[in-house]
Amino acid sequence: MWYADLFAGFWNGLIAWAVLLLHVFGAWNGHEFYNTAKSGNWYDFGFLVGAGSPLMGALGKKHKKR
Repeated sequence: MWYADLFAGFWNGLIAWAVLLLHVFGAWNGHEFYNTAKSGNWYDFGFLVGAGSPLMGALGKKHKKR
């Protein structure tokens, strides 16, 4: 089902930053950074949206107060 792959990709994208940091320091090797078994169009799209969402919020435009 396409939405299951989308949500799985989104979840893996959200936790990708934490997993990447843990992998760099060798703390957690039990979880893959990217699930190659689920790779497909919807999973890839969800992963990109999930991985980019923290950056999109942090790099968003700052609104000036009047």
